[in-house]
Amino acid sequence: MRTRRALVPGLVALAGLVAALATAQVAPKAAPLPPAVAKAPAKAPPAGASEFQALAKRARAAHEAQKLDEAMALYQKALRLRPSWSEGRFALGTVLYDLDRYDEARAEFRQVLVQEPKSGAAWAFLGMCEFRLRNHEPALGDLQKGRLLGLASNPALKSVADYHAGILLCRFAQYEAAREILSNFALVDQDSPGVIDGLGLAALRMPYLPSEVPPDKREMITIAGRAIYQFTKNRYSPTARLAFDELVTRYPEEPNAHYAKGAFLMTVEESEAGLAEFRRVLSMQPSHVPAMLQLAFHLMKEGRYEEALPYAESAVAAQPDFFAAHNALGRVLLELGQTDRSIAELETAARLAPNSVQTYFSLARAYQRADRTEDVKRARATFMKLEAALRAEREKTRGVAAPSPSLDPEPPPE
Repeated sequence: MRTRRALVPGLVALAGLVAALATAQVAPKAAPLPPAVAKAPAKAPPAGASEFQALAKRARAAHEAQKLDEAMALYQKALRLRPSWSEGRFALGTVLYDLDRYDEARAEFRQVLVQEPKSGAAWAFLGMCEFRLRNHEPALGDLQKGRLLGLASNPALKSVADYHAGILLCRFAQYEAAREILSNFALVDQDSPGVIDGLGLAALRMPYLPSEVPPDKREMITIAGRAIYQFTKNRYSPTARLAFDELVTRYPEEPNAHYAKGAFLMTVEESEAGLAEFRRVLSMQPSHVPAMLQLAFHLMKEGRYEEALPYAESAVAAQPDFFAAHNALGRVLLELGQTDRSIAELETAARLAPNSVQTYFSLARAYQRADRTEDVKRARATFMKLEAALRAEREKTRGVAAPSPSLDPEPPPE
C-alpha cells in the first residue's frame, strides 16, 4: 500500500479524510419525500442499476480500506455506468490525489464543480492539485474560493486549505493577509515547522514558500516565526519579547527584523520604542514603504500630523500604485485641512483598491468636509456594503473563534 504524505509536516494528514469526504461532503442528503410521492408504486430500477450499486459499494469499501488502486478502478467503472454520480467522482478525485496523479485528480474535481459549483471541498482539492502541479496563482484562487464557500464541516481539510492559502499569499507578497490566516494555528496550539516557517516568512516579508527558503535564512525565519507564534498566543508573553530581542540581536543588519520588532512594540503600546525601530529600518533601507506607513499611521493616531506628512508623501513617491500609501496621505491631509488634496489621494486609493473599507470611510469624511452631500451618501453606502461583505467573509473563513492580534499598520488587511 502506498504511504500517504501529510500535506503540512506535523500539521495534518489527509489519511482517512478523503474517504469520509467522498461519502459525506459533495452530495447533499435527499429531502424527505412528500406523503403522496412516498406512497406511489416504486418504479423499476433503470437498466444497469444493480451493477452500478454493486460497483459503488465495492469502490467505497476499497477506498475505506485504503486499497487505492482497486478503489480507483472500481470508481471509474461505476462512473462509466453513471457519469452524473458526483459523490463518486469526488471520491475518485481524492483517490487520484493520494496516488500522486494530480493532473488526473484535477480533471475529476473540475467535473465535480460543473455539477456542484458551490462545493467548497471540491474547490479546496482543486487548489491543492494546482499547488502540487506548481500552478501557484490558480491554486491560491481555488483555495480562497473553497475557504469562502465554507469548509467548517471538515476541519482537517480546512486546516490544509488554510495553511496552503497562507503560504501562497506570502509567496505573492501579501504578507499581512498571510499572517492573519497562519496566526490562527497558534490559537489552537499548532506549531508545526511549516506553520512556524510561514509565520516567519510573513513577518520578515520574504516572498518564498517554506520549501524555497534559502538555507542561510532558515534560522532567522524560524526565530521570527516563533516570535509571531508566541505573540499570537499572548501578546504580552515574555517569551515573545525574548524572541523579538533575539531576532534583532542575531540579525542587526536585517531591516525586516527591526520592522517585525517595531510592529510588536507598537502592539504592546511601547510606541516610542516602536517608532524608533521603524526609523532604524528607514536608515538601513530608505525605500521601505511599510516602515513609512507604520510611522505615518501611528503618528496620525497620536495626533502628530505634521510629523506624519513627510512619511506619507514619501510612501506615495516610492510606491505610487499602492493604495495604502494614498490612503495614508489622504487621511493626514484631511487632518491638516487640505481637503481637496485629501479627496484626490483618497479617490486614487479607492480606484487602486475598490474593496478598501477604510478608504471609503475616510472618503465620506472628506466629502462631508467639502459639503459634497451626494458624494457623502455614495461613499457611506459603499462603506457599509463593503464592511458587511468583509464581516461575512471573515466569519466564513475564520479558523478559530477568537480573532488573532494584529501587527499590521492601519488600514487593516482587506
